[in-house]
Amino acid sequence: MTDPKSIYIYFLSIKKLITKSIKEFFFSTIFYNKLLESKIPSRFFFYPNPYLLSPLLNHKDFLIKISHEDVRNFWIKILKNKEKKNIHNFLWLNLVDRKNESKIIQKIIEEWMLKYHKYKKDIWSDSLISLRIISWISNADVILNNNRKDFNESFYKCLLKQINFIRKNLKNVSDESKKISAISAIILSGLVFREYYNNYKLGLKELKKLIESFFDKNGFPKNRNFENLVTFAQYFVLIKEWIKNGQEIVPDYLEEIIEKNLVCLNSLNSPLKKLPLFNGSTEKNLENFLQYLNKLNYNLKKNLKSVGQVQIIKNKKSTLYFDSGEPPTYKLSKDYQSGPLSFEYSNDSDKIITNCGYGRKISKKIQLLSKFTSAQSTLCINNTSVVKFKKNTLVNKAYGSTINNSFKIFDVDRAEDKTNIIISATHNAYLDKFGYLHKRTIKFFKKNNDIIGNDRLIKKEGSSNVEFSIRFHLYPGINTVKTISGKSILLQINKNKSWMFSSENREINIEKSLFLGGSKALNNQCIVIYGNTEDEDVNIEWKLKKAS
Repeated sequence: MTDPKSIYIYFLSIKKLITKSIKEFFFSTIFYNKLLESKIPSRFFFYPNPYLLSPLLNHKDFLIKISHEDVRNFWIKILKNKEKKNIHNFLWLNLVDRKNESKIIQKIIEEWMLKYHKYKKDIWSDSLISLRIISWISNADVILNNNRKDFNESFYKCLLKQINFIRKNLKNVSDESKKISAISAIILSGLVFREYYNNYKLGLKELKKLIESFFDKNGFPKNRNFENLVTFAQYFVLIKEWIKNGQEIVPDYLEEIIEKNLVCLNSLNSPLKKLPLFNGSTEKNLENFLQYLNKLNYNLKKNLKSVGQVQIIKNKKSTLYFDSGEPPTYKLSKDYQSGPLSFEYSNDSDKIITNCGYGRKISKKIQLLSKFTSAQSTLCINNTSVVKFKKNTLVNKAYGSTINNSFKIFDVDRAEDKTNIIISATHNAYLDKFGYLHKRTIKFFKKNNDIIGNDRLIKKEGSSNVEFSIRFHLYPGINTVKTISGKSILLQINKNKSWMFSSENREINIEKSLFLGGSKALNNQCIVIYGNTEDEDVNIEWKLKKAS
């Protein structure tokens, strides 16, 4: 950390963390708790439909039985299980028996209010408090379904304190995916409580600013995280439906961003119904959200050939994603994975070539490893990642593991005729350090869904020889059989389907790898082509062809 920029970021990190610690201390004081109190509203203007929260639910995490719970010890038991911390967001209210368990719900909330009505760091975190507000308001008809004036007043008081908290601290929320959750809660509070209509106007103002700063012209997040696209689309649809329920006019900019989001989403949709693994995405299943959109009569017909600077080839049988994009800006790079010209390929509902995925749910160490170029299905020189990531513990704590450098991608081209589609691009990430450009071309055959690829290393005059490796990470469950020649590998997808990977001018290796696209690491295999440049430009041709 010797360059001026790194030193500056280091001191900014110190300032940010110190400021955060001071605020957390202040938040815990009696004085601040009093500041959060405000007038109890007279009534709900309307009760939002709880069904609208469906896309936010993770059924595996939140499907719990509460009818036999020891209510008074409910939150003590939860605290002992760190995996259940998210129970504090109360999204599980949508999954209980509303008719028969309303009294138990009220008792659990009453116990929560006794324990956590004042600020507590983890329980009032950005990732929990906004969802808790949204869930409490969306399920208020059940929560307030009693004749207890003292409980109802306590509920209103506690709810308003949390709303006031996120409103006062909205500017301090730096993570965009958490910010949209907070903005949504503020908007909803202003719609259901007419005494707090200013919250609605403030929320809309902040919503417009966030849309303008965080999305490109096609409605895709500028950090190039595919999972963020889904997250934001979910909240944008929620807000629109709430506004309609509240008898307000939906702003044009909200209608526009929803339309653009859904075009991007539909463009990414494939028989897999899962997100491709680029730049922080996990294998999020899209099926429930797509069904939800259909029930709400949202139109999903238009397609784009490129989303988030990822080229898309799609027909009835196959889907190919090809990363032709540059890294985002430093401030938006904490989820970036350094895989220029990497690709993923699936046939029918079987994914064949994949990137390793983002290890966010596994560990910080694994998450960093998943960002390296070797964890993506692309070419790597001297086992060196195309970008460096900040490894300083203090900086990472403040801003996440952001990038230290960048590069350019150019000569992005796409040609299509009746028989095939050809896409290509070149990047200069290795030019300054090693003296080479990397150009990748992929040819997709429409009739048989085969692909032919070519990786070319273009040498700058005077550059030294380098070693390279080209990795093709296989989806978990695919079995491999290497042929006697060593130049082809049979990929057994299942008992009825297999593909052949080959490279005539290079020996192919099979190595162990890790798939990190879900909540835990899975063993998988990786096809690797090794070589060196030997004083000249290098062309490596490879094929992926259906065998049966």
